[in-house]
Amino acid sequence: ARVVDDVRDHGDEAVRKYTRAFDHRDVENAEVPRAAWEVAWNGLDDATRDAITTAVDRVAAFHREQVRTSWFSTSDLGLYGQVVRPLERVGVYTPGGQAAYPSSLIMTAVPAKVAGVEEVIVAAPPGRDGHISPLILAAALATGVDRVFAIGGAQAIAALAYGTESVPRVDKILGPGNIFVALAKQRVFGAVAIDQIAGPTETLLIADDSADLTLVAADLIAQAEHDQMASAILITTSSELADRVPAELSRQLATLPRADVVGASLAANGRIVVAPSLEVAVDLANTYAPEHLCLLTRDPWALVPLVKHAGGIFVGEASPEALGDYTAGPSHVMPTGGSARFSSPLNSGEFFKVINLAAGNRQAIDQLAAATTKLARAEGLEGHARAIDRRLGKTFESE
Repeated sequence: ARVVDDVRDHGDEAVRKYTRAFDHRDVENAEVPRAAWEVAWNGLDDATRDAITTAVDRVAAFHREQVRTSWFSTSDLGLYGQVVRPLERVGVYTPGGQAAYPSSLIMTAVPAKVAGVEEVIVAAPPGRDGHISPLILAAALATGVDRVFAIGGAQAIAALAYGTESVPRVDKILGPGNIFVALAKQRVFGAVAIDQIAGPTETLLIADDSADLTLVAADLIAQAEHDQMASAILITTSSELADRVPAELSRQLATLPRADVVGASLAANGRIVVAPSLEVAVDLANTYAPEHLCLLTRDPWALVPLVKHAGGIFVGEASPEALGDYTAGPSHVMPTGGSARFSSPLNSGEFFKVINLAAGNRQAIDQLAAATTKLARAEGLEGHARAIDRRLGKTFESE
């Protein structure tokens, strides 16, 4: 709260102060010039550039299907509809202090650009060397964002929300971050829109006796690898599978670079649950409302109609959640902490606003006057009723 209020009141001066305190970097101008993006892009090997391009293309193709358009409907009472407009400017927060996550930038910025947002501003914390990771800068170039600032933490969220001398104020802030980023987004909501308060990532696997043991363990590990607070849960109808998973996890962890992170995550938040039926397994999943729901069963499509609450459904063993993190197409920014009960994954609709349009005519006044004035007077709003009464019998040039 103190950081957010300080940046709101003192702008760039406060941003510099907290960047010095938290990131140990003195910076007069936090904006990263486009020339540095190009150097980062050109410095990548061909395979990495191709991988980034593939991800961008896949995410763009998926989100183009979601683009909203204005609509109008005419009747004897006039024309009614909605004017759909993209937001003018959005801020994308991209984690990067402990590790670089270009995928988070791709999954957030690409849907914004597809929606037609005029200006996309990226904020990412500088790494230990004082600079934003070349991977993030390369992703910025590939996604077509407009500006990048080397600012992280709560001070970045406040700068985007309120604007400073150098950072423009945005209309909406999106993207995941640590606990300080999440709390800052919560605090600035109202001054600016936000996508969601992202919590620790989570995956729930439903598997039966047909599931491949090695793939079940691999998917649990892939989820737990994110961080120690990540949650990886298996619900299975097979007691045999449940009994064999721990040993397989240990076997695969023996050669994994982040085995310590995975081990801590599984110990604190991992679960293996045996359910009496797949229907009960799905009921449990609906109660939990996971960010990722993976169906590793003999007939996964039979379960899809039963799913009520999930950020994303990954159908079958050929659709691992790891694919969704990078190149499947849907954004990997999804609701966590049970919020899938009432919210949706990031999509192109996040970047549109709707303006209702009503263009009535004389017939609308004549036919709707009695009901309108009755309701207005029932609410004690005589002025509303008289605004209708004064139009009865009139001819309108705008028709």
